[in-house]
Amino acid sequence: MTHNLFLSSRRFLIGSFTRRPSCLVVMCLGLLLFQGCALLQGPSNTVAPSDSSAPTGAPKTSEGVQPVPTQPTVKATPAAPVKLPQTGQASWYGADHQGKPTASGTSFDQARLTAAHPTLPFGSKVKVTNLGNGKSVEVEITDRGPFGGNRIIDLSQAAAKALDIIDSGTATVRLELSSNP
Repeated sequence: MTHNLFLSSRRFLIGSFTRRPSCLVVMCLGLLLFQGCALLQGPSNTVAPSDSSAPTGAPKTSEGVQPVPTQPTVKATPAAPVKLPQTGQASWYGADHQGKPTASGTSFDQARLTAAHPTLPFGSKVKVTNLGNGKSVEVEITDRGPFGGNRIIDLSQAAAKALDIIDSGTATVRLELSSNP
C-alpha cells in the first residue's frame, strides 16, 4: 500500500510539472535563489583559522575574524643617528598644529614642552639652550621635523616661550641629552 501511495504521489508531481512547465521553472528559480543566499551567508558551522598576529583576547566579529586595530600613522625614522651635543637653528610651531597627531602618535599640545627632531628617538629628553641669551629648557621629542631650511629642531610654543624666541621665530641653540632620566 505504501508503495502504491508513493507511485501515485510521484505521478501527481511529475504530471503537474509536465502539464505546467512554468511551475518547474519557478521551482528551479526558487532553488537557485535560496542556494545563492546560502553562499552569500557562508558556512555557519566552520571555525575561522587562528591569526597568530592578532592580539590575544581581541574581540571577534560574528564571522570569527578579528578586526584590525586602528593605529596612528608613524613616519619612519631615518637610520642615521645624530650625535649630541648639536648646534644649529631652532624654530617653533604652535596653534596651526594644535590637537593634530604627531609622528609618535600623540596629539600635539602647544602648551607642553615638546619638540620635533629629524632623528632622535621619540620620548628622548633633550636640553635646548638658546645661545643668544643663555636660557634653557628640557623638551621631549614627540614629532619629526623640521623639514625645511637649516633648522635642527622645531619647538612647541611653550618651549619657545621658555627660550624667549617667540618674537624672533628662530634662534641659534645647542642640543644636549638631558641629565634627567
